[in-house]
Amino acid sequence: MATDRIATEPRAPGAQRAVRGGGRQTRRFLLLGFGGLLLLLAFTGLNALSVLKTIQTRNEKIRQDYVYRERILEQLRADIFLSGTYARDLLLETDPARADLHRKELESARLRVQSMIKAYSSILRPDEQQPFQQFTTEVSSFFAMLQPVLQWNAGQRRQLGYSFMRDYLLPRRMLIVRLADQISRLNDQQLETGNRQVADLFSGFGRGLVIMLIVTLAIGLALAGGSIYRILRLEKLSEQRFEEVLQARTELRTLSDRLVEAQETERRAISRELHDEIGQAVSALSLAVGNVAARISPDTIEESKEELRSIRQIAERTVAVVRDMSLLLRPSMLDDLGLIPALEWQAREVSRNSGIHVKVRAESVAEDLGDEQKTCIYRVVQEALRNVQRHARAKHVDIRLAQNEKLLHLTIQDDGKGFSPDREKGMGLLGMQERVRRLNGVFEVNSEPGHGSTIRVDLPLSPA
Repeated sequence: MATDRIATEPRAPGAQRAVRGGGRQTRRFLLLGFGGLLLLLAFTGLNALSVLKTIQTRNEKIRQDYVYRERILEQLRADIFLSGTYARDLLLETDPARADLHRKELESARLRVQSMIKAYSSILRPDEQQPFQQFTTEVSSFFAMLQPVLQWNAGQRRQLGYSFMRDYLLPRRMLIVRLADQISRLNDQQLETGNRQVADLFSGFGRGLVIMLIVTLAIGLALAGGSIYRILRLEKLSEQRFEEVLQARTELRTLSDRLVEAQETERRAISRELHDEIGQAVSALSLAVGNVAARISPDTIEESKEELRSIRQIAERTVAVVRDMSLLLRPSMLDDLGLIPALEWQAREVSRNSGIHVKVRAESVAEDLGDEQKTCIYRVVQEALRNVQRHARAKHVDIRLAQNEKLLHLTIQDDGKGFSPDREKGMGLLGMQERVRRLNGVFEVNSEPGHGSTIRVDLPLSPA
């Protein structure tokens, strides 16, 4: 298919350096801007993850500490209640064996209470020092008060047990429980304090994140604005360069058209000059030689006639060569008789000189074709037949020319060795393509090695 070649004017070295420098500056600007923005976003994300991890760890530690303390306090309250219950059962028990069992249970409860007090002492906070000290003092007094009771016999327990429980055991146990509740309330307060600290951390994190997002957004907007400005500037510069390319291409096409027109005009003039001046002069020379031969004396008649016949043959060959050259440059029959006779003459000449059978078929081709269309078709056929003679090694060439309301169709097909149009496009094909493109036509070459070649031309018609 026809391909357009785009030609551009050479750009000055300073302009090229400016364009390359602008491209490097743009790449550097975009790299620094977007790289910095990505680094800022990455830092923001990592900082957010770190803060969230800290908050989660802090919250988990507060929760675990609170649960551990509450479990110890609950165990203390339970063991104190059980101690009072065991003491009550001991005071009311009359069976010595069961009384010994209650003593053992009371002693086990006391040991558990001491163990829990020791465990809680290791995690004691400053604000719990005084209440816990009072709690441990009361617990110690409670169990110290029970030591004499453990030695009472059944009669003493019956006589003094009720009043001991009423006046000493139950009030002291309730006091210890209230102290434990007080410590528990301090633990609750500590939990609330921890929750407030976590809330403060969240609040600070939120403010920092908002500030970071504002900074990121500002940098992103600045970068986007700079990028848009730079891109619009480059786009404007690209449009200017494209307009220059289009203008240069238009000027080159105009120059090409004028060169083709000048070439045809020059060929026409040279052909007319060869045909009219040189051809007539050589013909007159041949005629004069014939006249001289008729007036030669009898003595040298044979020798002179032979020499004159040689001169006449040279003149006739010269006339034939001049006629062929003028026809090759610009056949007069193309202007006098039309396109089809010129193509048929050209086919006969190629068949006579090369032995290739060339056949021309025309279907409904008008006689009043425009001069540009006739010249274009004739030159395309002429160049195609020249290529067939030089390269194709073909035996048959079929030329078909047809016309409809809008287009003139030309097909040139040979049975030669073929070629690869993508890799072997010479000046002849480029010249044909340029002629067809100049008239807004379509030029297509189809060929494969070993399968011949086909040239197709679709040429728009113009007024004659």
